[in-house]
Amino acid sequence: MPIAEADVQASLRALTDPNTGRDFVSTKSVRKVEVDGSNVVVDLQLAYPAKSQHEALRKLVAGQLASLPGIGKVSVNIGHKIASHAVQRGVKLVAGVKNIIAVASGKGGVGKSTTAVNLALALAAEGAQVGVLDADIYGPSQPMMLGITGRPESKDGKTLEPLEAWGVQAMSIGFLIDTDTPMVWRGPMVTQALEQLLKDTNWRDLDYLIVDMPPGTGDIQLTLAQKVPVTGAVIVTTPQDIALIDARKGLKMFDKVGVPIVGIVENMSMHICSNCGHAEAIFGQGGAERMCKDYNVPFLGGLPLDIRIREQADSGRPTVVADPDGKIAAIYKEIARRTAIFVAQKAEDFSGKFPNIVIQNT
Repeated sequence: MPIAEADVQASLRALTDPNTGRDFVSTKSVRKVEVDGSNVVVDLQLAYPAKSQHEALRKLVAGQLASLPGIGKVSVNIGHKIASHAVQRGVKLVAGVKNIIAVASGKGGVGKSTTAVNLALALAAEGAQVGVLDADIYGPSQPMMLGITGRPESKDGKTLEPLEAWGVQAMSIGFLIDTDTPMVWRGPMVTQALEQLLKDTNWRDLDYLIVDMPPGTGDIQLTLAQKVPVTGAVIVTTPQDIALIDARKGLKMFDKVGVPIVGIVENMSMHICSNCGHAEAIFGQGGAERMCKDYNVPFLGGLPLDIRIREQADSGRPTVVADPDGKIAAIYKEIARRTAIFVAQKAEDFSGKFPNIVIQNT
């Protein structure tokens, strides 16, 4: 007896995507079901990049359909399509960029830039088109972390071509000045420079642009949050109470200008001795998770205080590319998936706000 497509759809409706917590049918991930006698081909189109999860998802779907009576061969094709998401009211989108994710902290020294570059590389590793904008005009660090030297070209004399490393497009004031040149600029000049770097760069079909924001919550940061079309913000902190005080200020700044908080990343959450393996919470424990509960925002993940993270970033080969199959890279990839899923779900929420248009004969 041949398999009915309706039975396949019903079976998939009962299956939960472990990454989103929702079934594949209601999220419109099931794009096509082809039935040939007892054999079934399912095409899934995810709203988030998850190349590292494809094999597990194939086994999950095939295992679910294997319970159907008379089922034969099951083939599962998986792809993804990233949608644009609405931003702050009155802020224009940037050409060539679907979604902008700001990575911010209330203070410096908490590993914000390291998190930003590894988040970008993790999204790229999962199959997305990604760029990095180094918005820290006073202390640009992305050129060193990405191992990029040289200056960007301008084909028309008006716009800049982004430089590339590890499959990620990048732009930074650090590409345009000497390493030891201080930026002795006032706030308005910094804001104008950032806007030019963002809007005068020929970004090429980016699913995500990761913006490495400068630390703090002053006039510059507030102006950037109001003028840059941000899809969501990732807050980076350490468990230390002093860092959490400033992280809360950063979170509230984005909340005031209508930028959704994607979640919080806790750096230096635990130190594990490389000699004896002893684990010690040097900077405190559970601070970011408590903050997440206070503000009802997701906890994206915690990263250990590990010398390799620093060494790899300083060498221009951040952890996700230096040790792609390691435990720390896996944490960054999980943070990246959670960030992408947040964006995808927000895009669905906004699309549902459009009114239905009904045409009637009168």
